[in-house]
This record gives sequence, C-alpha cells and structure tokens, in this order.
Amino acid sequence: MGGAADDNSIFVGEKPFMNYVTGVVIQFTTQGATEVIVKARGKFISRAVDIVEVVKHRFLKDQVKTTDIKLGSEEFTNKEGKDVRVSTIEITLLQIKKK
Repeated sequence: MGGAADDNSIFVGEKPFMNYVTGVVIQFTTQGATEVIVKARGKFISRAVDIVEVVKHRFLKDQVKTTDIKLGSEEFTNKEGKDVRVSTIEITLLQIKKK
C-alpha cells in the first residue's frame, strides 16, 4: 500500500467510534476529498458499516452516497504463529455533486 490512493482511506480499528466518523467527515469537509474509502477486517466490519451509516444519515445527509462495496479476505500469521484468514470490507463513499 501507500501512495495517493491511500490518502483518502480510513482504517477502522479499536479507537472510539466517533473518531472514525469525524475522520470521514473531515476528509470531505476540510481536506476536499471527493471520495473516502472506509476499510475494515474481521470483527471491525460491522463497525465500519455503522460508521458509514452515521456519516450518511446524520453528519453529511444528502451530501455523500455509497458507490462501491468490496468484500474479500486476507491471510496472515497471528501472534501464536497460526495462519488465519480474516474477512475484509472496503466501502467507498462519494460526494454528491451539487447541482
């Protein structure tokens, strides 16, 4: 990873829920992003969905829409040295052009 494409990505993890909501809103409002990708894996997938819904329906109502949802899985070695597979999601939010 790396490069310009990742500048508009939010990776959901253990931080407080509102940190992620605020992060997405700031990308659109102060950083001028036209799209933001919310990414998560494993147990954080449902949290990513909740974040997107809160942004769309409370903070940026009628200003952003979901344009793409990518599902997948990643394999990695956990702390115990076991190979595990975890589900992933990427939700793309696009700013709605004002007419």
